[in-house]
Amino acid sequence: MSLSHPRILLQFDSDEHASVFDAVVAVDSGVEHLLQYASVEPVDVEGLVHGAMFTRGPDQLKNTAIFVGGSDVGHGERIAECIKETFFGPVKVSVMLDSNGSNTTAAAAVLCARRHLELSQAKALVPGGTGPVGRRVARLLLAQGAQVVITSRDARRAQSACSEILANVPDQYHQHLSAMGVAGETELRSALDGCNLLVSCGAAGAQLVSGSALQASELKVAIDLNAVAPAGIEGISVMDKAVKRGDRIDYGAIGTGGLKMKIHRESIRTLFTSNDLFLDAEQIFAIGLNLEEATELS
Repeated sequence: MSLSHPRILLQFDSDEHASVFDAVVAVDSGVEHLLQYASVEPVDVEGLVHGAMFTRGPDQLKNTAIFVGGSDVGHGERIAECIKETFFGPVKVSVMLDSNGSNTTAAAAVLCARRHLELSQAKALVPGGTGPVGRRVARLLLAQGAQVVITSRDARRAQSACSEILANVPDQYHQHLSAMGVAGETELRSALDGCNLLVSCGAAGAQLVSGSALQASELKVAIDLNAVAPAGIEGISVMDKAVKRGDRIDYGAIGTGGLKMKIHRESIRTLFTSNDLFLDAEQIFAIGLNLEEATELS
């Protein structure tokens, strides 16, 4: 008599209530049993992970995985590091980090840009690049060979974000990343000069790019990841999906959302192909890239 080993996903959430959104996506991705833990702190991780590691034999560990979520991305990153520190040798399970949807959102944005631009020839402006999504967008664009400029109203914050990114990417990308403080329209237009890609990653409800600056630019692709009014880029609707305006292609937050959801579901499914995966921005982008290439071939 053989024993089945159903797919079990442990959801570690930093918030008081574990995300219903992430739970629904997990079920839609084929997870058979979802174990949800809310208000997870670093001190809780070892005991929870030991429960995942020691209850199945080595050949069945791939059927257990961990998803790290919640609204606090920094907290999620600390939880993920604690998970990795708890593993030893081959006794581990696969992990996906997507607190606040930061990794799947960044991957979708960069892949949407890739549909219309050769990213190795792109010069990208990333307003709000000091936040978790913006930093991930910058990392992914750098890995594709793009020139990237991170902006913030506070030049020191922009430079700090660049320093953090550069500490975690190969030296070959260092000359491709720079920071600018943008406090007004004149500085914004200067920052946009020579850019063909704009990915706005600011806080919800904060307009970072005016319609006049957008119209005066030579952008080929503009992506606004803010879903809360007012738009991060004036003149772009949350529903825009590859909307052509003159020589420019526009995407809004919901316009990139369909691809984000596909990437999220496929990433969850991928967790159960092995017991030693750690899915952060780069790995999730690669999963999305495979989806895009499969679509192009079909």
